[in-house]
Amino acid sequence: MDTSPVQDPKRPHVVIIGGGFAGLNAARRLGKAPVRVTLIDRNNYHLFQPLLYQVATAGLSPAEIAHPIRSVVRKQQNTEVLMGEVVGVDKEGRSVRLADGKTISYDYLVLATGSVYNYFGHEEWARFAPSLKTVTDATHIRRNILVAFEQAEMESDEAKRRALLTFVVVGGGPTGVEMAGAIAELAHRALASDFRYIDPQHTRILLVEAVPRILNAFPEHLAQRALEKLVRLGVEVRTNAMVQAVDEYGVVISGDRIDSPNVIWAAGVLGTEPGEWLGAETDRIQRVKVGPDLSVPGHPEIFVLGDTAFVPDPDGKPLPGVAPVAMQQGRYVADRIRARVEGHGGFPPFRYRDKGNLATVGRSFAIADFGRMSFGGFFAWLIWIVVHIVYLIDFQNRMLVLTQWAWSWFTFHRGARLIVREEPRQWPGG
Repeated sequence: MDTSPVQDPKRPHVVIIGGGFAGLNAARRLGKAPVRVTLIDRNNYHLFQPLLYQVATAGLSPAEIAHPIRSVVRKQQNTEVLMGEVVGVDKEGRSVRLADGKTISYDYLVLATGSVYNYFGHEEWARFAPSLKTVTDATHIRRNILVAFEQAEMESDEAKRRALLTFVVVGGGPTGVEMAGAIAELAHRALASDFRYIDPQHTRILLVEAVPRILNAFPEHLAQRALEKLVRLGVEVRTNAMVQAVDEYGVVISGDRIDSPNVIWAAGVLGTEPGEWLGAETDRIQRVKVGPDLSVPGHPEIFVLGDTAFVPDPDGKPLPGVAPVAMQQGRYVADRIRARVEGHGGFPPFRYRDKGNLATVGRSFAIADFGRMSFGGFFAWLIWIVVHIVYLIDFQNRMLVLTQWAWSWFTFHRGARLIVREEPRQWPGG
């Protein structure tokens, strides 16, 4: 009886940790390679993180931006998927350890575990200012936003009502800008006529950035256009503003206390555990410093990709933590592993092909930077839509998202406004 490719002990075993853009692209690229592939993730789905903010603001449901990993690789006879949490790596023994105590040996190891948000030494703030990295984060934030409007509708105290209708987004990068714009459109358009005792159009949205301007990765003229669009949407933008404290009922920004139970964190990221697992050199935000081929120095069989890796561009600056970088790295490492298994030498170092940078700001407006060409407006927004639809992993997801966006654009309706019951937060004394 023939041995299944995924069980053939003669084939080198490639273990991939993480089913995000980097890990999944590596696994798919190895689908026809003469190797065994084991893809391990703590979730059973691949998540399209760039659209999480739309889940958090009731524009999309989680199922529209996530897809089961097993379904993605089901036709790959050499690939298996395990739902588990890796807690350690034995470099010398070439194995990974799972939280349940099991170990899995490897010939090649690909670590693509992503990143977490950086609270800059104040991890206790995470309890009051949730970040946006997972489906759980997004649905939690969505619940907080929608509950705030419901509580404001029943609140007779004007000060508490104003606080409930105040939203603070910390971080002026693409996620923070997109989040602030989406909250503004939710409040000022989608919810505008839904309530009887409050006017959602009076909602206050603040976007806070510690440096002199928002969207530092974009040219200044595009950042300025995005700022102008945010202001037209009713967003207050504060730059050169430091968050000094966050608690259950508000935030202190450069000495100014703002009452709000609705603080959302989108400021900076940290690499995850691989640096600690490997005992490897990392940069100041815990990304593993890898070689030109994305392998760990001294361990050519271990690769680190995506947000977990520090990879410099030709100018020495780290590559951005965006989907195209992770996808290209995943495909590159898969090709490199296949070349080594098949005995091909002379493989070139990784080189990122920059296809541009996009960010959307509310309805029908985006900015696009393609190096020699940069612009903003409706056409940039159409490009943003096409790119995000193409990057979605499954045809069904693409059609669902496109249909939902079209419906929302014509009707201003947000269909995913569901509140999952939890104990509501209460203000002191009532």
